[in-house]
Amino acid sequence: MAYGIDLRRRVLKACDGGMKRAEVAAKYEVSQSFVEKLLHRRRTTGEIGPKEYKRGPKEKLKAHEDRLRELVDRQPDITLAELRDRLKVDVPLSTIWYALDRLRLTFKKNPVRRRTEASRRAGSAGRMAGSTKQS
Repeated sequence: MAYGIDLRRRVLKACDGGMKRAEVAAKYEVSQSFVEKLLHRRRTTGEIGPKEYKRGPKEKLKAHEDRLRELVDRQPDITLAELRDRLKVDVPLSTIWYALDRLRLTFKKNPVRRRTEASRRAGSAGRMAGSTKQS
């Protein structure tokens, strides 16, 4: 939670009155870095109020929502990495997850099915031919 404007004014007044930053921080029970950042912000921008907080992630995948729905509908057990590759976007996997969550899209991971598909793709190369148990 951001510090109130009243506290900010008192901190600045104490600094302007000649108190050291560490003393001001201790007196008002704030961190010294807060005091330094507040002074710097006033010096550079003239503002002392808290910065505006922007909620939520940027919607980087807004333009890809239809394609995202289509990919999940077509392959419900698709992974986040596969979705990112097929969308051809350079975003963290968490961004894909948040987009799916925002769209209320669920996807199930089925490890047994994925292993079966992988072994089918590998064919007999994935199995050891003529293997016997040795004691």
